[in-house]
Amino acid sequence: MRILLVEDDPELGAVLEAGLAEQGNAVVRAGTLAEGRERAVLGSFDVVVLDVMLPGGSGFDLCRELRARGIGTPILMLTARDALDDRVTGLDVGADDYLTKPFAFRELVARLRALGRRRPTPLPDIVRVADLEVDLASHRVRRAGQAIEVTAKEFALLEFFVTHRDVVVDRAAITAHVWDENHDPFTNVLEVLVRRLRRKIDDAFEPKLIHTLRGSGYRFGA
Repeated sequence: MRILLVEDDPELGAVLEAGLAEQGNAVVRAGTLAEGRERAVLGSFDVVVLDVMLPGGSGFDLCRELRARGIGTPILMLTARDALDDRVTGLDVGADDYLTKPFAFRELVARLRALGRRRPTPLPDIVRVADLEVDLASHRVRRAGQAIEVTAKEFALLEFFVTHRDVVVDRAAITAHVWDENHDPFTNVLEVLVRRLRRKIDDAFEPKLIHTLRGSGYRFGA
């Protein structure tokens, strides 16, 4: 997933960014209300993690503004407040979920995965393409009944492929989902990652699923 993290605490922000990145997510951080607004409006994200107390204003106000702009990206409010009125306010202004500090990182990850699966046409936990089976909840991969071990980045790429199967996707769309904004698009890291994934899920199987379209990008499907 591509996640926007709007959190003003540098230490907590760094810990969350590192932890979410280890899970294979692309994380973009913002530390103020103005920065969060700019990134949310101009960027494309699967989920927004939004702290309530921010320099320059309230996360409630930013959530309300994003909804007024027609931005429907799922929003998880993250705050030290635990009063019922604050939780109700967050939901009333358009937040999809609410988590109070301190929290277990595993719970945050589980909630983000659930929010990330919210689409106009919801995806099942398990997606099948030919004889490939990808469990989006547990990150398990099988092909022809054989378990396949993949890294977090490989799974992030595979997740993007299976959720965009049978359509041509370009480099920019893939890198935006798999890496954060600091990724250099002019390196061959994407090609290396595709090659590694292809070796694991394609080389020993038929039909081939990862197709390279020179000058256009990739298409995933039988």
